Amino acid sequence: METPAVGVRGAAPVLRRTLLAAPAAAAAAPSRATAQAFPNRPIRIISPYAPGGFNDVLSRLIGQKLGEALGQTVVVDNRPGANTIIGTGLVARAEPDGHTLLMAALPFVVNPSLYRLPYDPIRDFTPVALITTVPNVLVVHPSLPVHTVRELIEYAAANPGKLTFGSVGTGSSYHMAGELFKTLTGVDMLHVPYRGSAPAMTDLLAGRFEVFFANLVSVIPHIRSGRLRACAVTAPERSSVLPELPTIAEAGVPGFNASSWYGLVGPAGMPGEVVERLNGAINAITAMPAVRAQLLRDGAEPLSGTPAEFASTIAEGIRLWGDVVRRRGIKVE
Repeated sequence: METPAVGVRGAAPVLRRTLLAAPAAAAAAPSRATAQAFPNRPIRIISPYAPGGFNDVLSRLIGQKLGEALGQTVVVDNRPGANTIIGTGLVARAEPDGHTLLMAALPFVVNPSLYRLPYDPIRDFTPVALITTVPNVLVVHPSLPVHTVRELIEYAAANPGKLTFGSVGTGSSYHMAGELFKTLTGVDMLHVPYRGSAPAMTDLLAGRFEVFFANLVSVIPHIRSGRLRACAVTAPERSSVLPELPTIAEAGVPGFNASSWYGLVGPAGMPGEVVERLNGAINAITAMPAVRAQLLRDGAEPLSGTPAEFASTIAEGIRLWGDVVRRRGIKVE
């Protein structure tokens, strides 16, 4: 704090301004001290899924690089259950010092419309960095006589109630993509939820249901082998992995966008300086050629941006999927 010189004209007003500013400066001091000390112990990234899935793999990739960038250990803590609510709730209750983060995904913005949550996705979290987006692919069993989105819509219109589409659970990206498709096209398809991707894929390949809005990585081998037929991707832009496939919007459903995204959030009240440091480090990580190459191999599109932009993505997702849930009357069974 500057001390004004005694006897100099104008010293009293300066002194008053300095004293008035003192409380604000004192309040900001802990935040600066926290930021300067960060990180002072291992950082924990909670993945609200079981080990082995994309959320877990991404958490470990980002965690390794983040640890190298910050000079601190980063551990991944898998806390699956209750459609990600268990792991997400742990982060909401954590200390907001930047040492506990959540690898959030689409259920983060879908769950508020499906469940009575023990947290608020806006009020109880701090958006840190959006990392990547992963398009799903609209695939059909080859026994279905359709090759394009337009043909699927026409077939569904001519055969009301005949088609079924599978998902890996109510509220999953697979499920919500299908419900958005029904909302925007008016097609009649019955939703069949499965407990995970393995049993759903087994039944799809066996022809027990016909339509699947599947994760790109999981279906590429079956598309290339001819066991599944790909019609379009669910993202607003074509995938670099399957560039020949149109988007669903291009194929005749304007405004369709049902990509899965992944990003890090922390508890509410994180110091701004800590958020900025984490955001800068993660943006630098997703720009690394090796990281970008690995994400692209997995069908993921690397992203970067500010915490404010990520906050807008979250708010828009809650609005969009809340509207779909209400319009379709979706209930958790």
